[in-house]
Amino acid sequence: MTSHSRAADAESFENKRGIFSSYFYRLAESFGFNSPNQNRKGTEFSNNRDGDGIVRSFEESVVVSAPGKDPAIKHTLSCSLEELYQGATKTLKITRQVADRRGLTRKIEEILTIDTKPGWKKGTKITFEEKGNERPNITPADVVFIVDEKPHSEFTRDGNDLIVTRRISVTEAFTGYTVHLITLDGRNLTLPINDVIHPNYQKFVPNEGMPILGDPTKRGILKIKFDIRFPTRVNAEQKAGMRRLFGP
Repeated sequence: MTSHSRAADAESFENKRGIFSSYFYRLAESFGFNSPNQNRKGTEFSNNRDGDGIVRSFEESVVVSAPGKDPAIKHTLSCSLEELYQGATKTLKITRQVADRRGLTRKIEEILTIDTKPGWKKGTKITFEEKGNERPNITPADVVFIVDEKPHSEFTRDGNDLIVTRRISVTEAFTGYTVHLITLDGRNLTLPINDVIHPNYQKFVPNEGMPILGDPTKRGILKIKFDIRFPTRVNAEQKAGMRRLFGP
């Protein structure tokens, strides 16, 4: 082969490579791939004219972004104070779509188990990763349960402390009163109070509040408040008796 023929062949090859390269570049743009200068988020196409091969250059320069993920699905997990005091096992049934290898989906039911821990509070989150519906090219959503506290007939929670209110008469406020309680774990608690109980009086009982998360041997404070029932009417004899007792 003469030098003239080799030069002609080289020029022909360069022309063909340019044509094919331009074709693949336009093909990439039609599928939404752009050149690096356009900086399309998540995808990239490099128009490499001096690599090892046009097709290989196209295939290796495409960067496919990771599939998206559906937003978290949130549910309320209602718990009694007893369950948050002692801990409990709760089972919940969810229904979701799952996909097979062909991308076809079907509905299934699944049981999720949550072991509540002593000391959990309102707002505590329990996450089951990727338990949402399955869809092609999308990562399933996380399923998140958020603890909510049910109202209690006896106790009110304040952080790690428990509050209980007793309604008493004026006579009980001055002569003494005994508090009888059943604790959240079923114990009978008897607390005699010999102090004079005034409207702002509170009785603090250490270590009878809620368990402290991470250290179940420690608990908060039990606070006992009092609502004193004052009489709406007092007769002359009662007034005289109070004056003798308390002075003018």
